[in-house]
Amino acid sequence: MDKSIFKITKMDCPSEEAMIRMKLDSYAQIKKLDFDIPNRKLTIFHNGNLKEIQAAIADLKFNDELIYSEPTDEAIVDEARNQRKMLWTVLLINFVFFGLEMATGIISKSMGLIADSLDMLADSFVYALSLFAVGGSMLRKKKIATVAGYFQMMLALIGFVEVFRRFIDPSEVPDFKTMIVVSILALIANGLCLYLLQKSKSKDAHMQASMIFTSNDVIINSGVIVAGFLVQWTNSRIPDLVVGAIVFIVVIRGAINILKLGK
Repeated sequence: MDKSIFKITKMDCPSEEAMIRMKLDSYAQIKKLDFDIPNRKLTIFHNGNLKEIQAAIADLKFNDELIYSEPTDEAIVDEARNQRKMLWTVLLINFVFFGLEMATGIISKSMGLIADSLDMLADSFVYALSLFAVGGSMLRKKKIATVAGYFQMMLALIGFVEVFRRFIDPSEVPDFKTMIVVSILALIANGLCLYLLQKSKSKDAHMQASMIFTSNDVIINSGVIVAGFLVQWTNSRIPDLVVGAIVFIVVIRGAINILKLGK
C-alpha cells in the first residue's frame, strides 16, 4: 500500500472536503482519505494508480501539490462508526437550535437570530450529506447535494428580501433580550459540539470539517449577542439587520459550494 500526501491550498471548509471525497469516490484503489483541513493537507492510502488520483484532484483546481508518496505498512483503522455517532450528535444539536432560533427570531423580529438559524440549518445539511451519502452511489450523493444546495440558497435569498424590507420599514425594532438569551444558549450548544468534536481527536475529513463549521458558528453567535447589545444601546434595528445580512452571505456561500457537488 502507498501513502501519498497532498498540499491543497484552497481546502478550507466542508464543501471542498466533500467535493474531494466525491471526486475520488469511484477509485477502488483508495483505501482511506485522511484530511488535515487546518493545515490544508490530504493523506491518501491507496494501492497504486497515483497519476490518475493526482489528475482527479487537480481537476478540482484547488491548488494541489503532491508533497511525497511512498510505500507504507501503517494499519488502517475504521472509525466510521464513531464518526457517524459524533456527526449525528452534532447534526441533531444544530437542527434543534435551527428550530429554536427560527421560532424566537420570528417572535422577537430579529433577523440576526433568523439568519443564525439558517446557518445552523446549513451546517445540518453538510453533516446530513456526509451521513446519508455513506455507502451510496455517486448519483445519490449528487442528488443530495443539489437538493440541499438549492433549498439553502432559497432560504438565504428569502432572508435577504426580508432584510431589505426591514431596512425600509422603520417601525420594527427587535427584542434585544431574546436575541441575547437565545444566542447565549446557541453559543453554549456550539461550545458543547466543539468540545465533543475535539474530544474525538479525529483527523478525518468530516470531523475536521465539523470543527471548522462549529468554530465559525461560535463567532456568529457572538456577533448576534453583540448586535443585541447594540440594539439595546441605539434602540435601532440596524445592528440586527447588518449581522443578519452578513450571516446570510455566509449561508449563500455555503450553498454555492454545496451546489458544486451536484455537478
